Amino acid sequence: MKLYYSATSPYARKVRVLIIEQGLQDAVSLERADPMAENAATRIGNPLSKIPALELKDGTHLFDSPVICEYLDHEAAGEALLPKDGDRRWAVLTAQALGDGILDAALSLVMESRRPETERSAFWQDRWTAAIHRGVDEIAEDVTSDRKVFDLGRITYACALGYLDFRLPDLDWRGPHPNLVTWFDEISARESFVLTTPPE
Repeated sequence: MKLYYSATSPYARKVRVLIIEQGLQDAVSLERADPMAENAATRIGNPLSKIPALELKDGTHLFDSPVICEYLDHEAAGEALLPKDGDRRWAVLTAQALGDGILDAALSLVMESRRPETERSAFWQDRWTAAIHRGVDEIAEDVTSDRKVFDLGRITYACALGYLDFRLPDLDWRGPHPNLVTWFDEISARESFVLTTPPE
């Protein structure tokens, strides 16, 4: 299988972390791709020209990160990071949606900041910022309920917080959440996160 990714994409990082945690490094090769490049959609097999995208052995392509993570977790021999059924499955999927939603808002903020200042929307910047802060508050509460849990939801949380540090450090999610910082530092020390840290 081939995973088309960018080293700075937090969505691709989530998949890469899962690959390492599930011991799938020999089953999935990593192919760097620029989704903005000409003909990128054809190369990566995603008509939306977005990464990550996973090419299966038979040439089928899967996207986006939640679909890829579920597929790879299903294929892995290790303990499931996304439960196959029951209440815990829905809790993990909801946690993944929360982390991805924070990333969606953060990416929107980053892209907005790259527009000419006169063209930026203060309304949307405020709305995305508020969504991020509410989302981090929810993560902090969820993590406090059980610090030992490790699953796809927690992986997504950590990727979201890491992206905030990487692209939006001025939002300072850390200040109000010292206990969350401790949790984040612990999970970030795992080999899967160390090996997927975005470049400077």
